[in-house]
Amino acid sequence: MYKKEYERWLAYNLEDPDLKPELLRIQDDEEAIKDRFAVSLEFGTAGLRGTLGAGTNRMNIFVVRQATQGLANWVKTQGGNQTVAISYDSRLKSDIFAKEAAGVLAGNGIKVRIYDALMPVPALSFATRYYECNAGIMVTASHNPSKYNGYKAYGPDGCQMTDEAAAIVYAEIQKTDILTGAKRISFAQGVEDGLIRFVSDDCKKAFYEAIEARQVRPGLCKTAGLKLVYSPLNGTGLIPVTHILNDMGITDITIVPEQEYPSGYFTTCPYPNPEIFEALKYGLALAEKEGADLMLATDPDADRVGIAMKCPDGSYELVSGNEMGVLLLDYICAGRIEKGTMPKDPVAVMSIVSTPLADAVAAHYGVELRHVLTGFKWIGDQIAKLEADGEVDRFIFGFEESYGYLAGPYVRDKDAVIGAMLICEMAAYYRSIGSSIKQRLEEIYAEYGRYLNKVDSFEFPGLSGMDKMKGIMENLRVNPPADFAGIKVTSTIDYSKPEETGLPKANVLIYGLEDGSTVVVRPSGTEPKVKTYFTTKGKDLAEAQAKKDLLADACKPILA
Repeated sequence: MYKKEYERWLAYNLEDPDLKPELLRIQDDEEAIKDRFAVSLEFGTAGLRGTLGAGTNRMNIFVVRQATQGLANWVKTQGGNQTVAISYDSRLKSDIFAKEAAGVLAGNGIKVRIYDALMPVPALSFATRYYECNAGIMVTASHNPSKYNGYKAYGPDGCQMTDEAAAIVYAEIQKTDILTGAKRISFAQGVEDGLIRFVSDDCKKAFYEAIEARQVRPGLCKTAGLKLVYSPLNGTGLIPVTHILNDMGITDITIVPEQEYPSGYFTTCPYPNPEIFEALKYGLALAEKEGADLMLATDPDADRVGIAMKCPDGSYELVSGNEMGVLLLDYICAGRIEKGTMPKDPVAVMSIVSTPLADAVAAHYGVELRHVLTGFKWIGDQIAKLEADGEVDRFIFGFEESYGYLAGPYVRDKDAVIGAMLICEMAAYYRSIGSSIKQRLEEIYAEYGRYLNKVDSFEFPGLSGMDKMKGIMENLRVNPPADFAGIKVTSTIDYSKPEETGLPKANVLIYGLEDGSTVVVRPSGTEPKVKTYFTTKGKDLAEAQAKKDLLADACKPILA
């Protein structure tokens, strides 16, 4: 079957000059053909993601056209404005894929609002809401290596598409022939016909204004003298992040030159991910040279932000996503109470794999902290519920341990632009009172206990990878562990049982241990990985780390 499909592609006019040579190169390589054509990239709630190349199991113009035809079929049943917003990041072929998607939508009589230059995920979420669109498309593979690209689909609320809608779109995709099934016109024709229009300056301005309205202490940064090193990691963050910081009065910003301008090759780091040290190496070296107060980096689609803070001895220390989530929650709560801007019955939201330290901080300030499944759309879902009840102003902050933050309901996905703004404002505030982010973090640990949160990943590449991951999760359910490293399991929450958790079904297991530690096991929704999340607590970092190491060693044979 897959050989037949390979032959069909080989005989077809593939338009993209990179595709035919690739197919000719593999004509005697059975495994390579099978890898590209035996399966199709699956469309889920996170859309599509895969390696660039030829075939049904790769990201290319035909996969994008087919996916967009599936989306168009769904949009046509939705009434409303019959409009879709589109943005794209700096990855290889992102701009081409965005225009291909626009051409298919226009070919189906659906109106398009597309950014005239690359813009981040939050800007796409904002435009989807601003124009009251039926859907949004973001062409990105987030922080994956350069050989990947992807396609995220959004619903009318600016949140990533619901399971129900994604299932309908997937069914429509399967009915669409990949090479010939999409109705389309050229991008130029779509513009000429008035179906494709660019996102207006009004929309961009409203996006910036919505972010700036969430400052906790407006005007503070103008006099703080904060010195910053920033890296957009060759992605979409440069213009929006520097625009917001300049508006706030932060002007001493040194951009990491090797990572300043958009480039899908990401030559300075294999993973353009602000969670990992390697991506921040250039920025850290520059921060030391400049004596910056803070080093900041956003990922290619600018929905995650990572930082390194300056320590009293002049060295720089990376701040984890959990630590930053707690710091921002603490800062927003204390600041809004002080300024009299805290809403009545405030609500914050975090994912189930994020740190329990946030629960302690929220309780201290009298904030209701809601726990949701992993994936920022579930945080967006909580905002939508508050909005439906006419109480959207109660939402003050949402975060995930994977460096995603949002303060305010103006978008429904994580936003590194507002993350960067609030982190810098927080740094400026602590600097203005003779303190620092590092000092405040140590005070939080002294007050609530020394928590440690660490994530380990086990990779399962290739066609057999998904089966191995499925087998591991099944085995954990059939043969539940009684202990980890001799520490007794006292509770198990299986999120595949919604009747027990009160949350939608998810493939996640959380083990509570006798000493207060937790171990979470979940397969990634976007990569061939099983992730283990450890939370340990000790009298100091060394004790918490020793406990984590014991638990991690105990997990290795289970996940091998």
